Amino acid sequence: MSKLKKIALAVLTGVLLVWALSGYAGNSAALQPRPSTHRLTDGIEVSPQIAPEHMAALKNQGIRTVIDLRPDGEALGQPSSRTMAQAAKQAGLEFGYVPVPHGDVPLSAVDALGKWLAHAPRPVLLYCRSGSRAVRAWALMEASRPGGLDAAGIAQRARDAGRPVDDLRDQIAQRIAARGAPSS
Repeated sequence: MSKLKKIALAVLTGVLLVWALSGYAGNSAALQPRPSTHRLTDGIEVSPQIAPEHMAALKNQGIRTVIDLRPDGEALGQPSSRTMAQAAKQAGLEFGYVPVPHGDVPLSAVDALGKWLAHAPRPVLLYCRSGSRAVRAWALMEASRPGGLDAAGIAQRARDAGRPVDDLRDQIAQRIAARGAPSS
């Protein structure tokens, strides 16, 4: 093959490659790996941080509601709850925001998560940075929910999701014991 033909072939190959990649990059969801989710219960899944570009894929996987448990501004480069809410809306998903700080899960967050989960279209995806706070908040909410799983069931579901909640054992037991207690 002549030198001119080799150059023309190389240029054509380069143009085709750039064209193909630009079409691929135009769909930024295609560049994002599919979010890895773990099932907590029928209708509730948990995930580490997701990106706005994941919303359409989540919708295609059957998710109907996404709940962000990560406080805004926690880390540089983290999408804000407003950005995530807009992306969810564009994908046809419901979106909730229940910020849970590092450390102890506040009672207000457990209550807010319970309210969301009581009415949110299912399946629901809960997420935070790693998925740990989402599982912890869910475990405390589930322990508080009338008719919720028992302590062993909650602990097993959390372990199955890769986020054990052994340190919450006493809180879970207290919440389960208080399920039937009349309110004052």
